[in-house]
Amino acid sequence: MSCHASDRTLAVLGAAAAALLAAAPAAALGACEVELLVLGTSQDGGTPQFGRWQDPAWEQPSAARLSLGLVDHRRGARWLFEATPDVRRQGYDLARLAGPQASDAPILDGVFLTHAHIGHYTGLMFLGHESLGARGVPVHTLPRFADFLRDHGPWSQLVAYENIRLEPMTAGGIQALGPRLNVTAFAVPHRQEYAEVAGFRIEGPEAAALFIPDIDSWEQWDAWGVRIEDVLAEVDIAFLDATFFANGEIPGRDMSGFPHPFVSHSMARFAPLPKRERAKVHFIHFNHTNPLRDPTSPPAEQVRAAGFHVAEQGDRHCLGRPHR
Repeated sequence: MSCHASDRTLAVLGAAAAALLAAAPAAALGACEVELLVLGTSQDGGTPQFGRWQDPAWEQPSAARLSLGLVDHRRGARWLFEATPDVRRQGYDLARLAGPQASDAPILDGVFLTHAHIGHYTGLMFLGHESLGARGVPVHTLPRFADFLRDHGPWSQLVAYENIRLEPMTAGGIQALGPRLNVTAFAVPHRQEYAEVAGFRIEGPEAAALFIPDIDSWEQWDAWGVRIEDVLAEVDIAFLDATFFANGEIPGRDMSGFPHPFVSHSMARFAPLPKRERAKVHFIHFNHTNPLRDPTSPPAEQVRAAGFHVAEQGDRHCLGRPHR
């Protein structure tokens, strides 16, 4: 099993991102009123990872860390889900997708953060006075995470300088973003060194999406009284934790205790589901060892043959179309 994406695949990823930037605004306006954009698919360490000097990705356009963009074309509003260290480029991609905006419009209408691991929130630093110098960008998190940002530097400086405005959400609480556009936060079991961990349900006018980039295991969520199958049944698209494909992909390490569900295990668990339910699943958040980095790899073909999807940077999903 290959640990690295091929040169050809990485070039394809770069070409797809370029095509997205060139075509997105014209294609999106009028065709879709509310849409989600996959701005990155990699795990926190990024691709390539520091110290992996033999990775061919150093010589090719690399895949960005995991992020989703949400665009309401009706109002020209846009939000980020996760603020990664790649947020500058992801913000640019999102701006191009959202299209022209008024000169006094905010760069971002808000950011939703799942948890306090480095690939998910440290991009907030680019909202500070050393970079964007943003004014009052709403940052939506669960309460402990909001406290962490308020009480610990350098994030507390963003609060003190009013670059960001913390907007704590309760588990089960709904944040209304516009007409028939809501985000609901919920708690998931995952390492909580600094704060709790959230997932999000993003509900548009015609479709809803589920976003769970990190979770310890589906079985641990079962113990909390929540079955992923039941949550999946209530949405149309689900971006699910696929950090590792299977035990053994990191040489010399027993990965059985790693706090992520292997893709191989998720596929086995979801195999009894009807085809329409399996088709909702888009695996995302790939470690640099995960063969799904290469969408042409045999494991990626295996995922698709089983009725699931491999998320790719540049994917777009419509949550609401204009009524005619």
